[in-house]
Amino acid sequence: MTENRFVPGPPAVLVLEDGTRYAGRAYGAIGRTLGEVVFATGMTGYQETLTDPSYAGQIVLQTAPHIGNTGVNTEDRESGRIWVAGYVVRDPSRVVSNFRAEGSLGDELTRDGVVGIAGIDTRAVTRHIRSAGAMKAGIFSGDEAELSSSAQLELVRHGADMRGRNLSGDVSTAEPYRIPASGERVGTVAVLDLGVKKSTLTYLSERGFDVEVLPQTASADQVKALNPDALFFSNGPGDPAASDAHVELLRESLRAGVPYFGICFGNQLLGRALGFPTYKLPFGHRGINQPVLDKTTGRVEITSQNHGFAVDLPVEGVHDSPEGFGRAEVSHYSLNDNVVEGLRCLDIPAFSVQYHPESAAGPHDANHLFDRFRDLVIARRNETTSTGEQN
Repeated sequence: MTENRFVPGPPAVLVLEDGTRYAGRAYGAIGRTLGEVVFATGMTGYQETLTDPSYAGQIVLQTAPHIGNTGVNTEDRESGRIWVAGYVVRDPSRVVSNFRAEGSLGDELTRDGVVGIAGIDTRAVTRHIRSAGAMKAGIFSGDEAELSSSAQLELVRHGADMRGRNLSGDVSTAEPYRIPASGERVGTVAVLDLGVKKSTLTYLSERGFDVEVLPQTASADQVKALNPDALFFSNGPGDPAASDAHVELLRESLRAGVPYFGICFGNQLLGRALGFPTYKLPFGHRGINQPVLDKTTGRVEITSQNHGFAVDLPVEGVHDSPEGFGRAEVSHYSLNDNVVEGLRCLDIPAFSVQYHPESAAGPHDANHLFDRFRDLVIARRNETTSTGEQN
């Protein structure tokens, strides 16, 4: 047991754009933060959630009441820093008690400049935004808490909207880097980093891929120069309708016959590349207990998710791509609200899912999708080789 103890901070307030206010105590950095308030339902894995780049621009509220008891450590980080715009919890742990802990969550929040609030009724906030929908919000502490309620509300309402917002440049790597295959080598996969998580890259490497991670600014020529056996688009924050350059890059690769796998943001971008629209969900899907039906197998998978946008497509039937990529179908859908959770192309080697199969944190029900991707790449190579031999 470490001796990191939570000491309640000065007064703080969470302000929603509809004027609702919740008073509490500062947790983490002191000051002001603005973002879209969302709730995450995981009972565990708070460190993986906080370091997931997909949460950039969002004030995350944990529905689990007791947070921080296992502290933080280097191994469980999904990236090099905390990305959430703000953090809301009910009861921060007073003592860190875990043999793997290297520090306290409160200290980590302070180090990364994350303004948080504790000691509020998170059940009440969750019920409110579950009914009213995700909305702009702000956390104010220290001198910022002394502002008038009308001034705070004005700041919240003038905050950035997630619609039309491109955040890929904020979370992507600045320079390309390479992770060698750790299993029997299958080939090379080019990964467009739109907010990729460490676990995703690890699982690709373990499936035999040399992983070439590229900045979100990578061009089609840069991808082509790698001569990859496959292309992967990662998870990430923001509105897919604001990512035209990424859509064009994907279209060029699909036309070249490069096998593709996308997750989360990468699913939305595949939808757009095929010519299907996307839209903003009123509530979004977040947490590690989202039920999804895999239509291919008939199996229900409990999945880890964080998305506020989705592909606009009927879940039944086969759909012709307006961009000329042949037929596509919805391969997965949410059992809560029938939202599209996956796409499968029938005439080109491409598929995607809306959730996080790397499951960090979360259940491992969907980890097999990395095997499906590997099998797709091998099948495509064998097909190409066979065709070449016949010619």
